[in-house]
Amino acid sequence: MAHDMTVQNLFSVKGKVALVTGGSRGIGEMIAAGLLANGAKVYISSRKAQQCDEAAQRLMQNYGGECISIPANVSDLEGIDALVAEITKREKHVDILVNNAGVSWGAPLEEFPEVGWDKVMDTNVKSIFFLTQRMLPLMTSRATTEDPSRIVNIGSIDGLSTPTFETYSYGPSKAAVHSLTKVLAARLRKRNIIVNAIAPGPFPTYMLSTGVGGGGDVEATDWSTVGQMNPSNRVGSPEDIAGLTIFLCSRAGAFTVGEVISCDGGTLLGR
Repeated sequence: MAHDMTVQNLFSVKGKVALVTGGSRGIGEMIAAGLLANGAKVYISSRKAQQCDEAAQRLMQNYGGECISIPANVSDLEGIDALVAEITKREKHVDILVNNAGVSWGAPLEEFPEVGWDKVMDTNVKSIFFLTQRMLPLMTSRATTEDPSRIVNIGSIDGLSTPTFETYSYGPSKAAVHSLTKVLAARLRKRNIIVNAIAPGPFPTYMLSTGVGGGGDVEATDWSTVGQMNPSNRVGSPEDIAGLTIFLCSRAGAFTVGEVISCDGGTLLGR
């Protein structure tokens, strides 16, 4: 029997319905852009309503398709339930969930506060578990063995090796994301949901800008200098993170289960 080995078939996400948390900027916006550009209907969420709404409009202007903003704070159950309720009103199924919302907190070891621990763990770890839990009815709705739904959790290379910065809760939170990915993958594959994680390295984001002295101003940060510290001599691009996500969410990635794939230009090799 002949198989359709065309790129159009292998890497298609056309007609899929996706939710990207933390989708108003940074890696989340890059992933949303890639899904939109390839024919998916994309919902994005973030805490700040105006930023979320503006990002959805910007994404549609640049990439076409349909991008819907649902502002929500996924670090607590109230926000998660509100987000799921709103999507359930609009959709009978969701095919792709990208758990990207994340925060960090930096402080010297002796001064590191409890709030810096709890906020990071709640946003980066607890939100993934409980949003996934509450999204299961939508994600199993039209999933099949041949065409499973996909969950992509965004971890970090800081969860795979010792972080550079004094962000004591961030690396452990991302290590927990990687572990949770495997736990969920083992449970959900038989329910026709595939779970994987991506561990990004340096990308031009608000979070990294604050770490390298850019103060969160992504446009003003000298990314070429940051990139010179990477074996690839650059920081990551939208194509890098969107391409890997599309692979995991398409036919091409349908036999890849429970993996944590670094996307870092070789950073880990030099650590």
